[in-house]
Amino acid sequence: MWPLAAHAREPDRLRRLGVLMSNAESDPLGQSRISAFRQELQDLGWKEGRNLKIELRWSGGDTSRIKDYSAELVRLAPDVIVANGTPVIAAMEEATRSTPIVFVVVNDPVEQGFIPSMAHPGGNVTGFSFIDFPLFGKSLQLLRQIAPGVTRVGFMFRPADHPYYDAKLKSLATEVLPTEVVRAAVGSKAEIESEVARLAAQPGGGLIVPAGTFTLAHRQAILASVAQHGVPTIHSYREAVVEGGLMSYAPDTVDIFRRCASYVDRILRGEKPADLPAQAPIKFELVVNLKTAKALGLEVPPTLLALADEVIE
Repeated sequence: MWPLAAHAREPDRLRRLGVLMSNAESDPLGQSRISAFRQELQDLGWKEGRNLKIELRWSGGDTSRIKDYSAELVRLAPDVIVANGTPVIAAMEEATRSTPIVFVVVNDPVEQGFIPSMAHPGGNVTGFSFIDFPLFGKSLQLLRQIAPGVTRVGFMFRPADHPYYDAKLKSLATEVLPTEVVRAAVGSKAEIESEVARLAAQPGGGLIVPAGTFTLAHRQAILASVAQHGVPTIHSYREAVVEGGLMSYAPDTVDIFRRCASYVDRILRGEKPADLPAQAPIKFELVVNLKTAKALGLEVPPTLLALADEVIE
């Protein structure tokens, strides 16, 4: 029992933790994530103001802000940095090769080149992944189940943040034939409206909104546009469905943030990121909004309702 007791004991000196979020500070999802993370740290013996100081920054998906905050946090010389999202971990890896970094909610970190392998991340980086690209094939299948008339699906993302999506789109197009998957590149609210209108211009249009800092920050604009044009959409965040989206299928990001605290704890207590295997999600959720389905003139199959973890009425 002695090692467990020793681990639970509070450290006797102040440590500094840097956190850069992909959300805006006003986003309820971001607040839920950071609240779960803080609570878990507290349960592990880290008390803010006593033995831990958290330098928290909110980027709101803004590229220039992400770069500026990354450089700022590195200059503060924290004991460890938490990097939320692909653009954030990319900027952090440019800013430092020595400060321990724990990424959180990052798609395919090996495929994107952030770590050499999940089992042996090496270097100063490890963390918790979000969606591996093949999961979007499952999303496409689910969208076709609820909207069988969909034959042309847009894949919406900001290319500057996620160039890796471009390289993977061709493989997704063959997942559910005869569905055509097309690139829906966006970088502004006007482009969101334009891409959704383009999908709605012909019968059979649908949309996948993958995980991304830009689409997360502008999800209200996406929700308003798909509702206006009547485009069936599957999202990568449960919160988009709670806020009026049709459906989502993805890991629980709040749970991932909670789990992330354990690695921060271990690094603050002396372990190295290179020795901590990167972790995949363990909790996935299918969420369906029946009110939105009805507004789109869609009938949710009983088999899909039976699979759903949450049904919003």
